[in-house]
Amino acid sequence: MIVDLTAVTSYRRAASRADLALTPGEEILGGGTWLFSEANPHVTGLVDLQAMGWAPIEPQGGGLRIAATCTIAELVAYGEAANIPLFGEAANALLASFKIWHTATVGGNIARSYAAAAMVSMAVAFDAEALIYTPDGGERRTSVAAIPAGNGENTLARGEVIRAMDIPAAALRGRTALAKEALAEHGRSGAVVTGRRDPDGSTLVAVTAATLTPRLVRFSAPPGADELRAAVAGLGGWYTDPLGSADWRRSVSQVLAERVRKALA
Repeated sequence: MIVDLTAVTSYRRAASRADLALTPGEEILGGGTWLFSEANPHVTGLVDLQAMGWAPIEPQGGGLRIAATCTIAELVAYGEAANIPLFGEAANALLASFKIWHTATVGGNIARSYAAAAMVSMAVAFDAEALIYTPDGGERRTSVAAIPAGNGENTLARGEVIRAMDIPAAALRGRTALAKEALAEHGRSGAVVTGRRDPDGSTLVAVTAATLTPRLVRFSAPPGADELRAAVAGLGGWYTDPLGSADWRRSVSQVLAERVRKALA
């Protein structure tokens, strides 16, 4: 696969925070399934995160920490064992075979920030927060929903590295659902709607893939069909590309949101 990275002259495995400091031309390597998939002539060096030794998934006070280097396969396996179906549902919304799941990482999918990034769809449904290492040796936190800045663009500064995504315990107690639609049977998602209903009835519905960045709507009680339809229709950020028009994405997202509402009920 590395044949596409014809300008790469160096490779090193990061084993400590100090090793994450990038020199000009270096890029962070997680799973590499996107990085190796097309020519990136500006990349002259790779810094591999796999030697950092981060546990893929760690329980934390009733919540979960998902390492950036956690593979999709590891996430799916954990979800099956812990009865968290949204992990597997999100993985199956990816435009990738199960073979890729063993290499592609959760953090890489989020950092790549495509509109149809299914790990973003999963994380925002759980109100996940990202722990980000900064190049000055510090760290900062932000919601995963705030990381995508456009289709394939993110809000990470040069040298920042996603360390993990933290899911709060309260979010894991909720019921979740996912619905998706694509113009082609095996094509990239044109619209994805995820939702979570907590034990107190408060409900979160998130639209991804149909919008350039995640759009979330919250309700203090389970919404009715008309209330939810109006809330989704009023979201901004719809876009047009060869995989769907903005109007189609808006309309189909309303249909998917109703499916999610019924599933959560």
